[in-house]
Amino acid sequence: MAAAAAAKMIRQTRMTILLSVNAVAILIAGVLVASAMGFAGSGDLDVVSEYSDEIDGAVEEVDLGEGESAFVQGNVTVTDENGNTVTVKPAAPNSTTDAGETTNANGQATGGNVPAGELWNETAITLYQSADKDLCIDDSLPGYSRMYWQSSNKNVIKSFYTTARSSLGYNSSKCRYPLIVGTGKTTITAGTYDGSRRDKIEVTVVSVPIDQWKDEVLKLVNNERSKNGLPGLSWGSSTASASETRARELVSNYSHTRPNGSEWKTILNIPEGNYAGENIAAGAGVPSPSTVVNAWMNSPSHRANILNNNFKYLSVGIVFDPGSKDKIYWAQIFSSF
Repeated sequence: MAAAAAAKMIRQTRMTILLSVNAVAILIAGVLVASAMGFAGSGDLDVVSEYSDEIDGAVEEVDLGEGESAFVQGNVTVTDENGNTVTVKPAAPNSTTDAGETTNANGQATGGNVPAGELWNETAITLYQSADKDLCIDDSLPGYSRMYWQSSNKNVIKSFYTTARSSLGYNSSKCRYPLIVGTGKTTITAGTYDGSRRDKIEVTVVSVPIDQWKDEVLKLVNNERSKNGLPGLSWGSSTASASETRARELVSNYSHTRPNGSEWKTILNIPEGNYAGENIAAGAGVPSPSTVVNAWMNSPSHRANILNNNFKYLSVGIVFDPGSKDKIYWAQIFSSF
């Protein structure tokens, strides 16, 4: 009976569900392995659940050219939604735009809740190379649905996707998902096609702090365990190398199956009577520790690993590879040893 029940569970839980949401890639998967006496057969119980939030084909991008010099000059040359090159002229002095704002002699809109001519309250921001945030303007005034976005240094931010990552809470009417290709500084210029609003902001892109983020994932996991009355996990020194290897393996083969065709657990030597578990994640929807832990907690099988009372240790592997398909890859290995 126990063997039949286990087999039924395996059949029910070995599923792949494909979802398409707002041109954003999220991949997460978790597996629990219990190596203990009392199970039929080999003594291993595998529970696998995967889902993909990745749409078919490439995410559509919009490339709007260089922006800094155009901003300094009076007019701005941009590409509209149909791919046509257009010249945006500032609104006439003291005129009223179709959005209802009054403009001054420089073509800057006045009134509302943000300073005249401003789309950002900040003059400079910092992003991690994993694109941990979408770039958003202050849209407290109406009329910002038709906008252009430009980058002065395409070696840092090459372009912007035509949408925002709604799975991370961003709204496409005021935010854009940046295509980050390197570290350094770039000036982002944005404005409305009617010429009533235009602003710039300096963006500094810095490298992903791998070691810091490993510690942060452990901290966030322990916060979730504390909320559920469970003791915190310690850093898993015995599995640290394995989690790093698994993260590297995900770049070429995103699966609980290793590139050599063996199961993920073959990277471990699980002592008799002990437990181990793996959660993995990759993609644009998990660009930071908070987003990846949140994604795992919102998936029953991954949440089960995080809140498993049998585990005492956690190690984390992170690989950021900007030239790969999913760019950032995460591997958690839980253990009781």
